[in-house]
Amino acid sequence: MFGGHGPHIPHVTGRRRGSTTSSRKSEDSDHPDTTGEDDTTVVDEGEKSMLLSIISQLKPGADLSRITLPTFILEPRSMLERITNFMQHPETLLPMTTIDDPVERFVSVVKFYLSGWHLKPPGVKKPLNPILGEQFDCYWELPDKHKAYYIAEQTSHHPPKSSYFYMAPYHHVRIDGTLKPRSRFLGNSAASMMEGVSLLTLLNKGTPGVGEKYILNQPNIYVRGILFGAMKYELGDHVYVKCPENHLVADIEFQVKGFFTGTYNAIQGTIKNELTGDILYEISGKWNEEMYIKDRLTGRTELLFDATNAKPTLPLVRPISEQSDKESQRLWEPTITALLKRDQDTATDEKVKVEEKQRSDTRKREADGIEWVPQLFRPTSDFGLDFIINANVDGKDPETLERQMLAIAPILPGSHPHGKFSIPPHQNHPSAPTSIAHEDNLIELEPDTSKADIKGASST
Repeated sequence: MFGGHGPHIPHVTGRRRGSTTSSRKSEDSDHPDTTGEDDTTVVDEGEKSMLLSIISQLKPGADLSRITLPTFILEPRSMLERITNFMQHPETLLPMTTIDDPVERFVSVVKFYLSGWHLKPPGVKKPLNPILGEQFDCYWELPDKHKAYYIAEQTSHHPPKSSYFYMAPYHHVRIDGTLKPRSRFLGNSAASMMEGVSLLTLLNKGTPGVGEKYILNQPNIYVRGILFGAMKYELGDHVYVKCPENHLVADIEFQVKGFFTGTYNAIQGTIKNELTGDILYEISGKWNEEMYIKDRLTGRTELLFDATNAKPTLPLVRPISEQSDKESQRLWEPTITALLKRDQDTATDEKVKVEEKQRSDTRKREADGIEWVPQLFRPTSDFGLDFIINANVDGKDPETLERQMLAIAPILPGSHPHGKFSIPPHQNHPSAPTSIAHEDNLIELEPDTSKADIKGASST
């Protein structure tokens, strides 16, 4: 037991689940948990020469977002899909709403937050940049036979913004977020500054009808050795987890290795009460191995999460034959197939086709005087999210929440788009959440001007 702050937080190892439907697993099934794999990529002379020809034209600090990178460093999935790494340890996510003590509950949120960073392909790989309006939907079969759902859309291309919405209706967990990666060339290194926040809401805690909210950001990604030596992947800089309602904050540093000192993949942080200034816990370890938590009151240290032995629960995706042309796996299928075969020439050709189609669509909209708007998300200024799902998902019971969620996008096998979300993204949408009426009248998401966004009492 952690004396004074709540009971022991058990370590539960996740298990890989198979599909019981005809749906397809996320592409991450081709690149499972790689804890223990080397985070280093050694490129051959031809690949190194190609990289040098690109970056020799750049100055330190240059923006890499408009630079076409060679396909040999690409991960065979879109960024919209890669974000799901964040949700692939439900054994850390789902117990949070069952914990009564607010400090212990906060620690469980921190554990969930730290559990997904070890999931990555071997070596140094960059996910495919989503095109404007690209979408990715998936779901998880949870151990208790219920499901969790995820919907994402690329809501901006320049600058890139990937907006997402996660819901586990029967476990009272909701996550809204927008990821805004910003890449920079730093000489022998490149950095991807992972701007944007996630807003995690525990619907059965906190203020009724609003929930208890946690604000989270992400570590930045560094690739070392672009010009000289082997390329090395690191996470770095300070991140936070905040619960304003309970005055709790975790400040965690993902430490990068110094030239002569330090170690790779280390983390160091604290959990404190912002109201009193008291430090309650210290966090240490490695984000790709074991992480520990120390109770400052008792001095006792316990294992928080063991990434070495944890296995992800992979998301499931509708068969590609059921997906629309703008859904990630269908959109990028020829490129991904070539990448998996290490056929770099074909991968490059197929990637260029997708990007040229996007440019052509942009030119046509500009010629027609049409402003592009997202299909599934709308702008918001709350919590720094940028975008939020364009529907009121506010059912008072899990069954209603699940029906509302499934009304937004065709997530499950055999489902199809319907209602307001079938409107093409080049036509204007209403700015407020609108009604979605299912043919059997079971699903209604009514506009509510008094509750126009996740805060429940403010509008965008």
